[in-house]
Amino acid sequence: MFGNILDHLGNTPIISIKSKELNNIELYAKLEYYNPTGSVKDRAANYIIKKLLNLGKINKDTVIIESSSGNFGIALSVYCRKHELKFYCVIDPNITPVNEMIIKKLSTRTIKVTKPDSNGGYLLERIKKVEQLLANIYNSYWINQYANAYNAEAYYNTLGAELCNEINQIDYIFLGVSSGGTITGVSKKIKERHPNAKVVAVDVVGSVIFGGKPMKRHIPGIGSSMVPEILQQAKIDEVIQVDEMSTINMCYELLEKHSILAGGSSGSVFAAIKKYFSNKSFLNRPKVVAIFPDRGDRYSSTIYNEEWCADLLNVSDKYVV
Repeated sequence: MFGNILDHLGNTPIISIKSKELNNIELYAKLEYYNPTGSVKDRAANYIIKKLLNLGKINKDTVIIESSSGNFGIALSVYCRKHELKFYCVIDPNITPVNEMIIKKLSTRTIKVTKPDSNGGYLLERIKKVEQLLANIYNSYWINQYANAYNAEAYYNTLGAELCNEINQIDYIFLGVSSGGTITGVSKKIKERHPNAKVVAVDVVGSVIFGGKPMKRHIPGIGSSMVPEILQQAKIDEVIQVDEMSTINMCYELLEKHSILAGGSSGSVFAAIKKYFSNKSFLNRPKVVAIFPDRGDRYSSTIYNEEWCADLLNVSDKYVV
């Protein structure tokens, strides 16, 4: 029995995924949507806030500020509230309606930017707004998930450590990349315990993280309009890029064939794994770990809405599996 739902943090389940198209590997998925607010971002929000308080870098009067496409904003809203801290969240039009509703209900203040940046997204404009708030608000602190070393440290000490304790052999691990903290922290821990493991970063078409051409993206939580500074410390062996159509199809496949209602970045990771291991053969089947960061019910108006998918892809609804 837990005294508070936020005490049920981490120790998320790992499941085996069987697929005819992937019978050349052993695939295991870490379901991070079992964290209290529904995503892997709980780990960072809880860790960073506690660390900053313990170090005296923030206090009860500090205004916490962050730019978020959804999950981190929700997590920070909850963990700031737990510690009676004020939290200002900067969002943009790509946020799903349910995520926006939750952040507005739980944060102290929500600011939405509406002007696209030079890359067609909103991230750079969100950062500009954060900088304006910092300049105008006394005793304010920007979490800055894109560059804050505590972000990677959080995943090194929590998710990375869990994986190493739960799985005795890791040959490959696939992680979606957005702000960069998860893959940076997890990759460092995995490489310590499993030096021969290959860390595969998953990105989407339209993201510039790994040198891709900037394009308008519609699914939040993966990809970025800028290269996160924190990625300089990541231990990445390979990068796989997938398109949003593949992301959507794999979300539906996870739901219909594996009973996993997962978010967009999970669909991207699953698509990347299929793409990577297609037509590969091995003497011994490698053990492959996939991180599924969030749950799919918050994408009910987008990925799991066939009309939205048809409009996005400019094809008939038959495209969606």
